Amino acid sequence: MAYEVTATRRRPKTFDEMAGQEFVVATLKSSIETGRIAHAYLFSGPRGCGKTSTARILARSLNCEKGPTATPCGVCTNCVEIARGASLDVIEIDGASNTSVNDVRQIKDEVLFPPNSGRYKVYIIDEVHMLSNSAFNALLKTIEEPPPYIVFIFATTELHKVPATIKSRCQQFAFRLIPIETIKAILADACRELGVRAEDEALFWIAKESTGSLRDAYTLFDQVVAFSEGYIRTELIREKLGLVGLDAINRLAEACVQEQAAEALLQLDNILGQGVSIEQLVIDLAEYFRSILLLKQGIKREALLGYSAERYSSTVVASLSVQQIEQALSILLGVYRDIRYSLSPRFELETAISKLSWLRRWIAPLELKEAVEHLRSSILNPTNGAPHRTAASMALKAAAQEAPAIHHESRGPTVTDLPEQPPSLTEGFKQFLAAKASQAVSTDPSRSREKIKELIGDPTTSQANTSVSVQSHASSSTSESIASPIPALAHEPAPAPHQSSSPEPVRTLAPEHLESLRLELINLLKKERGMLASGLEKTADWKLDPDGHSSFDGSSGRTLIIPTRDSLSADLLKKEKHSISGTLHQMGYPQLQIEITLAEPKDAQNSPQGGTDQIPPAVEMVRKLFRGTIVRTK
Repeated sequence: MAYEVTATRRRPKTFDEMAGQEFVVATLKSSIETGRIAHAYLFSGPRGCGKTSTARILARSLNCEKGPTATPCGVCTNCVEIARGASLDVIEIDGASNTSVNDVRQIKDEVLFPPNSGRYKVYIIDEVHMLSNSAFNALLKTIEEPPPYIVFIFATTELHKVPATIKSRCQQFAFRLIPIETIKAILADACRELGVRAEDEALFWIAKESTGSLRDAYTLFDQVVAFSEGYIRTELIREKLGLVGLDAINRLAEACVQEQAAEALLQLDNILGQGVSIEQLVIDLAEYFRSILLLKQGIKREALLGYSAERYSSTVVASLSVQQIEQALSILLGVYRDIRYSLSPRFELETAISKLSWLRRWIAPLELKEAVEHLRSSILNPTNGAPHRTAASMALKAAAQEAPAIHHESRGPTVTDLPEQPPSLTEGFKQFLAAKASQAVSTDPSRSREKIKELIGDPTTSQANTSVSVQSHASSSTSESIASPIPALAHEPAPAPHQSSSPEPVRTLAPEHLESLRLELINLLKKERGMLASGLEKTADWKLDPDGHSSFDGSSGRTLIIPTRDSLSADLLKKEKHSISGTLHQMGYPQLQIEITLAEPKDAQNSPQGGTDQIPPAVEMVRKLFRGTIVRTK
């Protein structure tokens, strides 16, 4: 007797033998038993899940001599002929080979004749999606209103290619992939039938590789049995088929999580030296890290992992976070896409292994965001971080509570002055920049002494002395607990650059000091009044009135002439004239009057005729076009 492959030998002959398609089987059996037989069925689903077998069982159930019945006998003439494919009433057509409209027209002619010996004439069209549009259109009327003895059964793996007009005329049944545990049990039964011993892990590997297709599982099973010599072992399968073992991948992954890049690359070379293809290794690594991700989420189901949970390295599971495992999967999936177009697929894989070696240092964006938020909170509100307080800061707070009167007298802030709710980070930086600007107004020692007096009070009084003492303790304590200057400034009311709690000393102004006065004023206004500072930068040389320099004693005023180079700046400075005068008053020039003028263009000053009104229009146009200077005119 000729050898028969397992997929053909073990093809289901009844509905009860169908595996993994309980819904389809239950519906068809119920419709047969109640006599509600449709004139057209459409079976769709993945390859090797039982579509054609179900169609043959349905045809046998309809034409069995004891039927129609959901359990055909299998011994009557009709059942035997249908099983052998010799029945005249069950016609199987390959849709991939008979795609033309002429083949469909032949079917339309044949349906006019009643069945030969059975009750129904059944047409099984496999791979129906391969028919042409003309063939589908020719079938529409026949499917919609067939003779009462005609039953059409269509089978396809690509349902989306079947026209909607065909779908609407058929009862649709969606076949599913068969679970791995079911395939494993069927393979174990096949081993007992053949008298072959097999390891559970080997059968599980075959079932997993079949990806839910029982026909693929039978095909791989026949291949393994052929070289196993009566005993199917996992090690033998790995050796003969060039597969990567779980132990080898465990060693490679452990080297990666331990940041041993050299060891990981050596393990990679050993695996590739055993004849494993690069593409297969990338697939196995991706499946491995997928299983690690499932274990990290607490899933230990063997059907999902591929192996028992104990087989996976506990070091790898404990060393990586969920986000890091997801990053590893992203790297491997990217490598799988790139190796097809790479100059050297091995280089791509080695680069990926090198990246996996520093995977533990990778920080997820969410973790980085949380760290930045925590750092921001600790900077803006250091008092909320109780574990970070020093003993000195706690002692300072207690001292401040014991002497509330001293606390109110001192101008400098203490620990108890800090607000309960931290201000925003933007406000903190604004106050910090404003304080720096106010400190840069003048480097005069007398003004520095005035600022010190403002912050710590008058040292001649006893209360002020006490305040200075408390403030000095607060400064030392705060410097121990807060390293950055920004948090302190975020809680201190920064002095405005245009206001001062005490008048500045009267300063002497000479013509040679005008440029330094201009730069000092620009620097002071640049932080908060950028437009005004920009307008002052565009001014020409400043001038005093013709009397020369003067000392301001409050009895008389002087005029400061600020010439501008363009009318736009002149308009701006005239509108802000009061602000400029107020700022100069705070700088120590209380009686200085401001006059904004428009400077005469240099071209007019250098003109031989003394003005641009004597220059011909054509010459003036050329001068403006080339931005030149008129030397002389005739």
